[in-house]
Amino acid sequence: MEDITRGGQFLVKETKCENVFTPEDFSEEQLMMRDSVKEFTDKELWAHKDKFEKKDYAYTEASMRKAGEMGFLGIAVPEAYGGLGMGFVDTCLVCDYISGATGSFSTAFGAHTGIGTMPITLYGNEEQKLKYVPKLASGEWFGAYCLTEPGAGSDANSGKTKAVLSEDGKTYSITGQKMWISNAGFCSLFIVFARIGDDKNITGFIVENDPSNGISMNEEEHKLGIRASSTRQVFFNETKVPVENMLSERGNGFKIAMNSLNVGRIKLAAACLDAQRRVTEGAVKYANERVQFNTPIAQFGAIRYKLAEMATSCYAGESATYRAAKAIEDRINARVAEGNSHQEAELKGVEEFAIECSILKVAVSEDVQNCADEGIQIFGGMGFSEDTPMESAWRDARIARIYEGTNEINRMLSVGMLIKKAMKGHVDLLGPASKVQEELMGIPSFDTPDFSELFAEEKAILANLKKSFLMVAGGAVQKFGPDLDGHQQLLMAAADMLIEIYMAESTILRTEKLAKKEGEDKVKEQIAMAKLYLYKAVDIVTQKGKESIISFAEGDEQRMMLMGLRRFTKYTNMPNIVALRETITAKLVAENSYCF
Repeated sequence: MEDITRGGQFLVKETKCENVFTPEDFSEEQLMMRDSVKEFTDKELWAHKDKFEKKDYAYTEASMRKAGEMGFLGIAVPEAYGGLGMGFVDTCLVCDYISGATGSFSTAFGAHTGIGTMPITLYGNEEQKLKYVPKLASGEWFGAYCLTEPGAGSDANSGKTKAVLSEDGKTYSITGQKMWISNAGFCSLFIVFARIGDDKNITGFIVENDPSNGISMNEEEHKLGIRASSTRQVFFNETKVPVENMLSERGNGFKIAMNSLNVGRIKLAAACLDAQRRVTEGAVKYANERVQFNTPIAQFGAIRYKLAEMATSCYAGESATYRAAKAIEDRINARVAEGNSHQEAELKGVEEFAIECSILKVAVSEDVQNCADEGIQIFGGMGFSEDTPMESAWRDARIARIYEGTNEINRMLSVGMLIKKAMKGHVDLLGPASKVQEELMGIPSFDTPDFSELFAEEKAILANLKKSFLMVAGGAVQKFGPDLDGHQQLLMAAADMLIEIYMAESTILRTEKLAKKEGEDKVKEQIAMAKLYLYKAVDIVTQKGKESIISFAEGDEQRMMLMGLRRFTKYTNMPNIVALRETITAKLVAENSYCF
């Protein structure tokens, strides 16, 4: 199993384009599944967008039932428990295409299939799985997840909800308040996290929703976006739960919560992709139709700039999300082949790539917001009106940077987890970091490299961006050691470098693979997107690297590192950025759609 790439190793190992999975690699079955999900989304969700904006919670619930009848709620559930037992890529694919029409439905879908069902499939015992999972997989029952409390948000393990064992040892009595509970208004079952006694960690419970058992709720929350997703506060007042409904074992709740969120993070990234495709496509169509100064606005450079950037960030998001999804799926399959149970394999497979899950959550949730923002701008005054889908897309996108762990938490996690992996010897960061140090001390090579092959220069730059990260992160670890956690601004800057490296590399590898298959002349727009994305990534790495270096190093060390950063972020041949954007937009405008 050691020859399988581990999570985080993209930083220190070269990945060949043949070894990444891309959206162009979908099988016939996957394409059929995608098309049936798209048809459902267009017919049931997109065509009724106004219902979601008017807070028609009943319609959200009815759409969820239909999704259940179509089998979409059981994609990731093993066949033994009434699901379709499909692979991790399929799970992400369905999540991607079912989530593009409205954030209200995608939140209901994500909360139910992810954090509402998955903790039972991954942590439940056989009786629990047989009793509950088939009902959840079919949509007969809906699930909700009760972790957050008024005083426990990002610090999820600090919840005050109590679980007290009865005298006869047969039931737990749960008392406490939970908030921001998605699907609360129509769920049949809660996954509830509560603390037993003075335990250090919380414990998970499966709690059936029975109002006569001390369960009550506030009215629906009034929210900026995702307006028809049911979100309520839930109160438990001595709610009796049989002891056999404890999930996993006592004190394991924090672990369940964190691992559920890892899966939730990559799915959240997937859930932002089709929203970007639809916004980009809507913007292209409008720009082609809207005439000012006797010219369709799609012909103006200022608008063409926006369309190229929107398409590029969407293409990059697809590239990175499906690359990671397949890496996770391969890991799961390898573990199953070694004799692990489905539960163990899936848990360990996702946990292995927790760094990539955090990277994707941050990158794609921020891209979808920018995309919707530019979508409004292209529509001008119309974009601000509820009559166009842009303003709801913009409002719905905003929550994605908050739930499943805020983007700030996920930035710090991505670097924190990487450093932990290095300490455990799972990813060798120290070796490469000290090589970078030696390289800085040595004399740079003045040979003119041969960059005649496609992406030869881009790959050399990527390798250098990785060195920049190793130099900065290595320097910070050397200086602060275990106290690095206390320097959040440095961690955030390092995270931005890490994110850009993964996203840019995924985009280049996807495009290289495509060019080898189709021929470079057939994919010049994708090549332009890969080059444009990398150029912007280099800018971010330069800026964040410099900010870090001048904040923790001084004197000769600072000068040395700044010189290294300049060397590591230098192009031999600068790309013509305006020409790259023109290439991308020309294709979008001619096809009148997001056509990648």
